[in-house]
Amino acid sequence: MTNHQLPIYIKSLRLRTLPLSVSGIIVGSGLAYNQMPAENHSFGIGGFWLIFVLAVATTLCLQILSNLANELGDALKGTDADQHGRAAYGLQSGAITQQQIIRMIWFFAILAVLFGTALIYSAFGSLIAVPSLVFFGLGLLALVGAVTYTLGRHSYGYIGLGDLGVFLFFGLLSTMGSFYLLTQTVTVEVLACGTAIGLPCVGVLNLNNIRDMANDRVHGKHTFASLLGPTGARIYHTLLLVVCLLLFALFGHWWTLCIIPLWVWHLWFVWTHDQRLDTQMPILMFTTLLLALLALL
Repeated sequence: MTNHQLPIYIKSLRLRTLPLSVSGIIVGSGLAYNQMPAENHSFGIGGFWLIFVLAVATTLCLQILSNLANELGDALKGTDADQHGRAAYGLQSGAITQQQIIRMIWFFAILAVLFGTALIYSAFGSLIAVPSLVFFGLGLLALVGAVTYTLGRHSYGYIGLGDLGVFLFFGLLSTMGSFYLLTQTVTVEVLACGTAIGLPCVGVLNLNNIRDMANDRVHGKHTFASLLGPTGARIYHTLLLVVCLLLFALFGHWWTLCIIPLWVWHLWFVWTHDQRLDTQMPILMFTTLLLALLALL
């Protein structure tokens, strides 16, 4: 890889999506931190900080893997041939080749496996204990889910199941998984918070799908937003954010309500604009990260 190619590769990693991917980890780990004995707030095997760092590293690799596979899958299907209203990534712009992006996919898949294995060992002290094997299974499911969102003949993102995938992986698995790795328990509160933080993550995908609705329909990509239509998708978007805040408030995370003014403005923009929706995606991503931090206050 030459120096002048590096920015093109970085663009394909879609770095702006990465804060969103760690929001569930932050919520689950933060809730666990307060339940762990003080002596476990360490960087040793079984300690909070080592598990947290490894969980973040694993999640970031899976998110980048998903971004790369998404770019390749849409390119192979011709879905992103029209770049109107969106940024052209390396493959679509012709700056990198399919073989180069496939090598990147393998690289981040291997990294995810290595970080994930270290994470499981750090949490349970064994790679063959029952909880370890369960998490290996969940990790494999996450790996397959990251690759098959748009890549492959039966990609679930093309049959309206992308929202469910994002909710399960970004919301429930990230939050409840990180909490369990640190405490070996699960509570109703962490289930509710995992649900809550997963909803705006789904909102980011829904916003992307509202923007691309006409193009997706032409290329046979049937997203949940395209099934709902422009108005239905906006109602759905509003409900995702409202229910998220209600769930956090129900369990006493009142600081999350500070996000209301930003989300009111965001929803106004989504309801009153058909163009430039791409500008709202980083806003929703970073406010979701902020929401995760507010949930811990």
